[in-house]
Amino acid sequence: MLALRFYAPEDVRLEDIPEPECGPREVKIKVKACSTCGTDVKIKKNGHVNITRTTTMGHEIAGEVVEVGADAQGGFQLGDRVQCIAAVPCGECHECQKGWMEVCQNQTSVGYQYDGGFAEYMIVPEQVLKVDGLNRIPDNVGYDEASAAEPFACAINAQEQLGIEEGDFTVVFGAGPIGCMHIRIARGVHKVGPVVLVDVNAERLKMSADAVDPDHVINASEVDVVEEVMRLTGGRGADVIITATPANITQEQAISMAARQGRISFFGGLPKNDPFIKCDSNLVHYRQLHIHGANGSSPDHNERALEYISTGQVPVKDLITKKVALGDVMSFFDIVAKGEAIKVTVEP
Repeated sequence: MLALRFYAPEDVRLEDIPEPECGPREVKIKVKACSTCGTDVKIKKNGHVNITRTTTMGHEIAGEVVEVGADAQGGFQLGDRVQCIAAVPCGECHECQKGWMEVCQNQTSVGYQYDGGFAEYMIVPEQVLKVDGLNRIPDNVGYDEASAAEPFACAINAQEQLGIEEGDFTVVFGAGPIGCMHIRIARGVHKVGPVVLVDVNAERLKMSADAVDPDHVINASEVDVVEEVMRLTGGRGADVIITATPANITQEQAISMAARQGRISFFGGLPKNDPFIKCDSNLVHYRQLHIHGANGSSPDHNERALEYISTGQVPVKDLITKKVALGDVMSFFDIVAKGEAIKVTVEP
């Protein structure tokens, strides 16, 4: 079968490899869709600390069950349409027992420690089944939409922590797919007020704004973002700010533009070689700001993402603006890196 294999930074190959065999506690799926994200581009360029062997890439996965191990958990049947989690908690550590599976201290990941979904077939490991991480896809949700449930789940996790209230003035940094998803969730689930979308790439900003229709668009390469948000809010500042981009300056700007009791999500992780920002601690102190991290998602967030997509509460299909065949999978790296599509999905 064809699979996209990571060997080392800048050594990623589309290869014909043996079809994987299903163990007694595993489930085998025929991959129908595996969506891409900026993390895939970063892995191709720099590798990842959790990838210590040759592995099949791809972690936003939907497919059809074609084999079920005799002792596999979950009661899956041949033909079941399923979506697989990416971040896999252990289910046993202190954090998991507290219900904080997204910050499991023993977390493993599909496409890292386990072979992922840029392939014709994939094995769903026992650990995924153990934590209810293989979700049945609602009948009215396509495989392409289901594959996007994983990044949606990450955004759901981030926004849950913020205590968002109806009518909140909301700023989202980053006009990529995750920024668009944040806007859809903020509106569809939390009923926020005016939404501002910020980016430095004019073409990507227009493409995403045309899709999700924010109330205001700010090109941060042309204007002072903090001044513009203050102008739009009459000097009060934003209630909710989400930095869905790996840029240090956006986190600094988020603190500067936050209203009193403002809530900030540092959603996009910063480069490992430059993870520090300048923070005016007095703003945090006197405005009583709330700054939250966000690390992936739990199995429950994935299940909820599928529910939101199914009900139409959070649409996703129109955000998938490019599809590529598995045989042409190498092309997506440039498309994603250049921001030429909102969401790219690989369909074996």
